[in-house]
Amino acid sequence: MSEWTDPDAFASALDRAETREKGHYFERFEVGETIEHEPGLVLDRPGTERWMGQTLNHDPAYWRTDAARERDFPEPPIHPDYLLACVMGATVEDLSEKGGYFLGRTDLRFHEPVLPGTEIRTRSTVESTATSNSRPDYGIVTWQTAGYDAETDAVLVSYERTNMVPRRTPTAADGGQVTDDEREADDEQEADDEQTVEEGASDDSLPATLIAPDGPHFEDFRAALDRVGDDPDAAVAYRHERGRTMDDQLVAGLPLATLNTARQHHNRDAMADSPSGDIVAYGDVTRSVALAHARSDEATYRERAYHDESFHDFVTLGDTIYGFTRVLEADPDPGPPRAGEVTFEHVAFDQDRRPVYSGRRTALIDSRHQ
Repeated sequence: MSEWTDPDAFASALDRAETREKGHYFERFEVGETIEHEPGLVLDRPGTERWMGQTLNHDPAYWRTDAARERDFPEPPIHPDYLLACVMGATVEDLSEKGGYFLGRTDLRFHEPVLPGTEIRTRSTVESTATSNSRPDYGIVTWQTAGYDAETDAVLVSYERTNMVPRRTPTAADGGQVTDDEREADDEQEADDEQTVEEGASDDSLPATLIAPDGPHFEDFRAALDRVGDDPDAAVAYRHERGRTMDDQLVAGLPLATLNTARQHHNRDAMADSPSGDIVAYGDVTRSVALAHARSDEATYRERAYHDESFHDFVTLGDTIYGFTRVLEADPDPGPPRAGEVTFEHVAFDQDRRPVYSGRRTALIDSRHQ
């Protein structure tokens, strides 16, 4: 046995060896900087079908040519959840591989349908950076990200994302100062979080009467909202029956297929001493599963936009994800003659009834008499 493979000698060498690190610290990001992410993917039918099958997104318009044409697609397109996950995954190495809490995503928009064979690229622009008053080991970075067609440069999907990012040197140690504006923003966020916890702890903050629509079409959502009217103690809200248990394919397989290199999804050794104690699901997998439950109870025509998306707790191997939906608005005007626009609030929760994801979604829902 060589010295390099002798266990004791090799362990000593590991202790002395420099680690070639991946990802970037907070100090790396400068406001206004644009980052062209090196990874790119060709979005193909096997990839999107694997994503849809594993997450229960069984919409036939993304599988079958006849169903696609009925929905005004020339052929079955790439599923928007898969498109988003691939764009987000390609940014991880440059933006968030060092870890840090995902604080939210908003202004998520799908600009046009994407067909199989499209080669995508991704770019992000640093919109803001801030020091965290409550966590000196971290900073807060917001990026505007766009996934675009490598051939035409047309933007396919865009969103704004905010993360906590580890600092190379904690604020207290490097003498960094927190401005009054940053301190006020941090204090306001902490106050908002405390208020949310207090409101969520009391049933009095939620409507007493919950009703469900009678069917999956736009008119059904509109009629349910009309039944509720202006009653502040009633809402159109319902849960979905299906659940999906997180297995190795969902937790590790799907993120790796989107080039998501974050160790928390596939490196059990690195996560052993983390707060979760184990590898955790990619947020966009959890989100897609919950939305699949909701979409199975809708006559969805097109996905449009998402706002105020948040991930509230860890999802690990063996957790089961369910979905809950509240209908906020139903407007016939923004859609084509065959559909109306409905705004939903979705909540994903696990087997212990812990909310793990929430977000507002706007989609076009087919009319009953299209």
